[in-house]
Amino acid sequence: MHYRTLRILLSFVCATFAIALALGISLLDFLEIGSDMRLALIVPLGLVAFLCAYIATGYYLGPLSKMMLKIKQLAEGQLSVRFMDEQTIRAPLGVQELANELDTVGAHVRAQVAEVAAEGKRQSQFISDVSHELRTPLTAIRGAAETMMDEDISYKDRRHFCENIVQESERLTRLANDLLTLQRIDGSGEIVLERVNLHDIIRHAANMLAPLLEERNIRLSIDGEAPDVLGDADRLQQVALNLIENASRFTDPEHGRIWVELSGVKGHSVLTVRDNGKGFGDVDPARLFDRFYRGDTSRARATGGTGLGLTIVKAIVASHDGTVEAFNLPSGGACFIVAIPSLPPRIA
Repeated sequence: MHYRTLRILLSFVCATFAIALALGISLLDFLEIGSDMRLALIVPLGLVAFLCAYIATGYYLGPLSKMMLKIKQLAEGQLSVRFMDEQTIRAPLGVQELANELDTVGAHVRAQVAEVAAEGKRQSQFISDVSHELRTPLTAIRGAAETMMDEDISYKDRRHFCENIVQESERLTRLANDLLTLQRIDGSGEIVLERVNLHDIIRHAANMLAPLLEERNIRLSIDGEAPDVLGDADRLQQVALNLIENASRFTDPEHGRIWVELSGVKGHSVLTVRDNGKGFGDVDPARLFDRFYRGDTSRARATGGTGLGLTIVKAIVASHDGTVEAFNLPSGGACFIVAIPSLPPRIA
């Protein structure tokens, strides 16, 4: 119903009520006056009631009418619309409360639209990044293969290019595996929850990486204990593997050291991995967990990094309601701290 029509209708209702009340009073014959005088009193009374009702409904329905218009504008995509303005501040308290609630709804709508836009941008950037990451090894493989087609190439050079093809193929395999891991984490998000002992996880990861650490001449030490957590053992295993392997790629190649420490702090099981490398420089620590980000691109490529290891760490930790942070150590090297909610001790 149109705003003005509603005002007139309500005004007529109030006027009719006033007239009926006046007629009832007159019928009781409390006032000894003639019928002409009664009619003369009823008509002005009805007009006064009509005007009062019209003004009163305008005071309440005026701001509501403007809100309806703003709601339509918001629905049409005008996200800059605000319901609480200078006129609404002078409106009745109930109208102000409604305006505040609508502004809250509008804020949620704007946040959701911004998130959708940001997600679209992230997906576009992700596709661009994946294309770039695939292009480099594919170009190297093609270049090596074309060179090997030369019949005059020596056996030594041919073997060298074959090794390049194998290395780049392995890198493509690691990249594909990391992308599939991210897809499983970000997609279904299904994890097998069980009581997990983090010390066992770290020990297993250390045994798996022992040949690599020995090859890179890196010493690994594990200290402390942490309360058990509720989580997926395989995924937490991957967190430990990625953090230790990442630290091994950026430590001193001659005197590399990695310290892994476990502890319990304020209801959380804390895993700390630190090294004696050069750290990650003057970089925002949050960027380290971005997909395909590398602090030292050439060095990461040379050591086989795909740029997704820390991204996978953050995704897995987040799926366990935990947090992961990174910072440079004053004495040199980087430190990564993972905190996951702890389980209460087993009841004996």
